[in-house]
Amino acid sequence: MRLSQTFVRPSKTVQTDGETINYQLLTKAGFVDQLMAGVYSYLPLGLRVLRKIEGVVREEMNALGAEELLMPALHPRANWETTGGWDKIDVLFKIKSRTESDYALGQSAEEVVTPLVLGRAMSYKNFPVKVYQINWKYRDELRAKSGILRGREFLMKDMYSFHTTQEDFLKFYDVAKEAYLRVFDRLGLVAKVTEASGGGFTDKISYEFEVLTDAGEDVIYYCDKCDFCVEDEIAKVKPGEKCPRCGDDVLKEGKSAEVGNVFDLGQKFSKAFDLGYADENDQRQFATMGCYGIGISRVMGVIVEKHADEKGIVWPEIVAPGRVQLVRLGVDDEVNAAADKLYDELNSAGVEVIYDDRDAPAGAKFADADLIGCPWRVTVSKRTLAEGSAELKRRTESEARAVKLGAVLETVR
Repeated sequence: MRLSQTFVRPSKTVQTDGETINYQLLTKAGFVDQLMAGVYSYLPLGLRVLRKIEGVVREEMNALGAEELLMPALHPRANWETTGGWDKIDVLFKIKSRTESDYALGQSAEEVVTPLVLGRAMSYKNFPVKVYQINWKYRDELRAKSGILRGREFLMKDMYSFHTTQEDFLKFYDVAKEAYLRVFDRLGLVAKVTEASGGGFTDKISYEFEVLTDAGEDVIYYCDKCDFCVEDEIAKVKPGEKCPRCGDDVLKEGKSAEVGNVFDLGQKFSKAFDLGYADENDQRQFATMGCYGIGISRVMGVIVEKHADEKGIVWPEIVAPGRVQLVRLGVDDEVNAAADKLYDELNSAGVEVIYDDRDAPAGAKFADADLIGCPWRVTVSKRTLAEGSAELKRRTESEARAVKLGAVLETVR
């Protein structure tokens, strides 16, 4: 990607007062553009990051044996009335068509996936079933805020599992929980498995994956010595008390952002649709369900909240929009040719490059490179060429160093 040829460039005029870090930096760096409160366009650099987060999530879900599908976001009213959600879920977007038919924009997909899976003639031998999608979801939030952490339209991975017994569900939940923790660890986040209420999905206890951040809307009580963590709303303990699990430390209080969740749905949805399966005695039974969500776009915002400094974003390498930001200084023909050649060499080797080939001052280019936050900055100038080298700097380091032009690819790769 050449910055001289893209329609989106870093901006210094974005209004950011009073906004969260992720809103400020993603908007200034040209990753997202706010259409209205809670609704964003993901621009070329932002889309690169989203797709990389998706890739990590997809790898871990596939490793669980889950099958990927894609379900509609536009749902008929009848499905939501069957489950009671049409009148009970206040954040549900409702639409009336020109034919006076009512529809909902999906804020989740239980109302679609349940008849989709269980509507087929099924035997106990077909279970468990695990399916997932990565799709846009919609919530009629009264107050969309915190940048892309809380939107009215957001990208989400939702997985659904179907089991013949509660024990089988719990067994799969333990496996899924470990997969979730791997996802967040690979993305550079430390997520705490937090006991929480089931919200509008279920009256059972659910589990949320929370990341400590001042931009979060949740409050959790947690222990630093073990994995005990609980939301404040259902807690039977208080900060400063001994941890009820390990007893080795006192509980701390912190603000956090939810990046994932799992709900034990029991037989609620299979019974609501009156869809069962034949057991080993050919008797009709209802399936036990679980649902598992990861907010892809929300995770992107949380990564920015956790990986940023006073200069801009510091992307973990696995999701960075490019591995290298190549900065060309000056308009000298020799410099242009050397920088262009290096750009082609890196691209040919499969190294993603954001090439700042604009006619702009060095200070502005360096500031934009820090703002965008690629792991490496490579600078080619008349001064470096005089030594047959380029200047390399890691985004996480303060000092740059000279590397021979022929060794740049090996170094950054």
